[in-house]
Amino acid sequence: MSQHPSLKKSGSIGAKRSVLKRFERVKLLKKRGEWKEGQSPIGLPKTEPES
Repeated sequence: MSQHPSLKKSGSIGAKRSVLKRFERVKLLKKRGEWKEGQSPIGLPKTEPES
């Protein structure tokens, strides 16, 4: 399968993502102190990635 043209730009490789995976959101919430142990990972609040 070929690569989409928007992904072929050299500057877009390694670009910052605006969407986090569930485990990344849990890790970030733990770091911020907003995660309670035993809390369900389903229905997490929207979380902006760190700068």
